[in-house]
Amino acid sequence: MARHPRRPAELAGKVFFARDVIQRGLLTRNELRSSAWRQVFHNVYADARLPISHGTRCRAAASWLFPPGCVVAGRSAVALLGGPTPGPDEPVEVLVDPASRFGPLAGLLIHVCRWSEDDVQRIEQIPVTSAVRTCWDLACWLDVVEAVALVDALVHAGLVRLPQLTAYLTRRRGTRGVRRFAEVLSLVDGGAESLPESRLRVRLVQAGLPRPVTQHVIERGNRFVARVDLAWPELKVAVEYDGLWHRDPDQFHRDRQRLNKLLGNDWIVLHVTSKRMKEDFPAVLAEIRAALTARRAARTA
Repeated sequence: MARHPRRPAELAGKVFFARDVIQRGLLTRNELRSSAWRQVFHNVYADARLPISHGTRCRAAASWLFPPGCVVAGRSAVALLGGPTPGPDEPVEVLVDPASRFGPLAGLLIHVCRWSEDDVQRIEQIPVTSAVRTCWDLACWLDVVEAVALVDALVHAGLVRLPQLTAYLTRRRGTRGVRRFAEVLSLVDGGAESLPESRLRVRLVQAGLPRPVTQHVIERGNRFVARVDLAWPELKVAVEYDGLWHRDPDQFHRDRQRLNKLLGNDWIVLHVTSKRMKEDFPAVLAEIRAALTARRAARTA
């Protein structure tokens, strides 16, 4: 009969440093290889029944792997600050002081750069880049579209304010990365309610379309009709991003009813799916541009 893997009560539901539990005699190295345990990082293990989120991995890395001079940063900092969270298998991003000589290490994405004490805060005793510094790093490390989407999310959640970012830009004048940061800030819109919506908006603006209004409320006779993701109100053209939540048939039905009211109010409503965003964006752009052009022509006729 197969022996059940041994799971000491002290370690049930926990993440732990392997060397410590072996020294304490709780487990042997061979027992760590059993199905009772899951390796999170080198020398860091967890109860295999414990769901491992990106936040869990951030806390584990900071607790057992970081030497002095390391800070959770980038997309991982966004998650700990309260913004969108990367998947559980995504690497933990770390900002490392050049003097630290830390890394490389599997499961970590290490960025070597200096920072000041003002750039760091503690969340559950974990050193994390501040929201402002995180936005700077996102602008420096990611493409503009993705950086704007994440900064949008932080602004929308109230975790950072645009005046704070503008002030930080002024402080960093003359340093490498300032132009990229200024470009990102010029495209940020705290009204955006999802990462895909932000990505779509930025790509449209980068393609030369006028900047749309986010989450525009449409009324008829001072009564609410609908709120649309993106809009050019003066032309009555709207764009809706159809995300994964449309797998809910009831929600999809309610959404279409809402948009049918707009069509009866002389609005053009265009729909963009995640598939078309990835595979057919030139056609999406052409459709939106054609709608805007037609409406301008109608206004001047």
